[in-house]
Amino acid sequence: MGVCGFSRPATPNRSRRTDDDPTVCEDAHGLGGRPPVGHRLHRRRLDDKHKLRPSCRSGRSHQLLGLGCAERDGLPRIPRDRTVRRIAAEITAVHGDTVFTVNAQAATVDVIDASDPTDPQKVSEITGTGVANSISIREDGLGVIALENEDKTQPGTVMFFDANDSEADILGEVPVGSLPDMVTVTPDGSHALVANEGEPADDFSTDPEGSVSVIDLPAEVAAPSASDVHTADFHEFEDGGTKTLPEDVRIFGPTPEEDLPISRNLEPEYITVAGDKAYATLQEANAIAVVDIASASVEEILPLGLKDHGQAGSGLDASDRDPEDAPTVNITEYEGLKGAYMPDTISTLTSGGTDYLVTANEGDSREWGDFVDAARVKDLGEDGLAPVCETSPLADKLGDEDLGRLNIITDLGLNDAGDCYEELVAFGARSFSVWTTDGKLVADSGDEFEKLTAEAVPEFFNSNHSESNLEGRSDDKGPEPEALTIGEVGERTYAFVGFERIGGIAAFDLSEPSAPKFATYFNNRDFSVSVEDEIEDASDPAELLSRAGDLGPEGLTFLGADESPTGEAALVVGNEVSGTTSLYSVADLANGGDDGDDENAGADAAGADDDAGADQNAGANEDAGTDDDAQADAGSESDSGSESDSAANGTGADGAESDSDSNTGAGSDSAAGSNADDSEASSDADGDPLPRTGADLGQYLILGGIAVGLIAIGSAAFFLTRRRS
Repeated sequence: MGVCGFSRPATPNRSRRTDDDPTVCEDAHGLGGRPPVGHRLHRRRLDDKHKLRPSCRSGRSHQLLGLGCAERDGLPRIPRDRTVRRIAAEITAVHGDTVFTVNAQAATVDVIDASDPTDPQKVSEITGTGVANSISIREDGLGVIALENEDKTQPGTVMFFDANDSEADILGEVPVGSLPDMVTVTPDGSHALVANEGEPADDFSTDPEGSVSVIDLPAEVAAPSASDVHTADFHEFEDGGTKTLPEDVRIFGPTPEEDLPISRNLEPEYITVAGDKAYATLQEANAIAVVDIASASVEEILPLGLKDHGQAGSGLDASDRDPEDAPTVNITEYEGLKGAYMPDTISTLTSGGTDYLVTANEGDSREWGDFVDAARVKDLGEDGLAPVCETSPLADKLGDEDLGRLNIITDLGLNDAGDCYEELVAFGARSFSVWTTDGKLVADSGDEFEKLTAEAVPEFFNSNHSESNLEGRSDDKGPEPEALTIGEVGERTYAFVGFERIGGIAAFDLSEPSAPKFATYFNNRDFSVSVEDEIEDASDPAELLSRAGDLGPEGLTFLGADESPTGEAALVVGNEVSGTTSLYSVADLANGGDDGDDENAGADAAGADDDAGADQNAGANEDAGTDDDAQADAGSESDSGSESDSAANGTGADGAESDSDSNTGAGSDSAAGSNADDSEASSDADGDPLPRTGADLGQYLILGGIAVGLIAIGSAAFFLTRRRS
């Protein structure tokens, strides 16, 4: 799987590129494009670190793998708005050729005409009473928007509109619970399901109930009535109720009201559907609620347990000061350190007739008023917090270079007496997981996210989203996987996972649910632009964001080829921090992976024949990583670098193929432990192709950028990695 693409502005009064613009590349569809902003800087970094170089063969390499081409000094002009709008693109939905994007800061839904995917235009916006949080659209065009009350502790509403109408006519609204954070329509179109998070007031003076609303939908494109709204609450799990709350479901914190302490503590975050059941993540409780849709009742709550960061392949980089002022990538296992999965997004996968749940294990703390459930490890034993037990295996790992900087959950890990911590529990698992529908763990990606991003962008490993830095988030939740969607391309099923902090999307092959295989990672972000550091003094904040690229992917939507404006499968990404909405076409170029000598192979892959190939064993080594031990094994693979560096011109201008003991970032099969700094290239000069990334059993995908921003968002370099999983 490879990646490519660029962002382009999508504002009514944006400037247009003229014919005299000195740099023009074509994408695979023969459409005009421009090289990424900041291209030369990032090409230089990739040359030095990854040994990956862009080419401009036939003027089309921009589509190939997204770094574009530059044939002149300086940077291309950036189209820009004359005004800066309040914007935070979060959740997206698509109907026909129209993209609907939740603009959380403006409290609206932006309506974007994507009939020409290379030149989308915002045509209108949908405004309701309150703050728009989420959107879903039924196949016939019945649109549903979750609206938070201006006082988030009060009941919200769900508004219905006609997505078939260019004006998106409002059809009506119904009341739901407090802080409706997510809405989805069931696959059969008969119900809308709403996760009412019920978050506390900012000062924790009140804490409303969490619940799931089940709304009966009419057969026609029309709004239901209030009598069609049913509430699945948690009352039966209260003391004296008919259902037992499992011991491992986390209930904690203040109880400002005297009644319903469990119902007020549980906060549904995200919903997926499998069969006649809905599954809602209860993020802070580290659990999943199972809802019977027909009866609108919560049947059970599934505790997810803890991830063991002491197991091989489940390590983490826990410090931004290892050492101070010069942090290094240090993905390490710690006996006695656990992670609470605390998933945000959840999706459904069906394989071999069996339904599975797939979660993005972000983690989240509660910080309202004076209440905070997080503390740094080095602060344990102070300010009323219990110390780490002297007998704990972590007792000698409390310095900043180890676990001292890590934020942990203060109410978990205590011994029976409650006077010291036997083990420590971090927020989130820095992974995605596959579960059975009764809550049994099937597979977890371990420490793959940190390893693959360390390999792809070593200079900005665990960066924050608004600030470009090295290891800025290692002491919190690392890359922070938040967004997730499942899609089928060709005959394979993939999980696409968005990293909120460092940015980018990782794709994993889920053809075998118990053994996910890493496919590729791509990141449409220019790390040379650090928005937080520059925004205050920027004369044109829109232009600054334009150069930064996509920041903070919040919502992912997968479109099948029959749903996509490109005619190919597509991935739509809403980016919260940059306010961009990006659309990536996904073309199946498989055919056994044998497209090396055919310029027309696949979907006019624009030079895919020049890509370095990969053998069928790619993705087979689950233990491969970026740690030092794994590097020692990188040269021991008998086929490393021997089969896949020379598809067409994949060896580079100097003709040098990677030998069996070199660590490559290109077309070899070196173990994933090969450090990006040590990567030996398959390309050494301008005019030579980028290698294809992430092959799995000859299955290739190209994620082609055709995508767009809602304010003057320009392009940014894509960072690529090829790894074995």
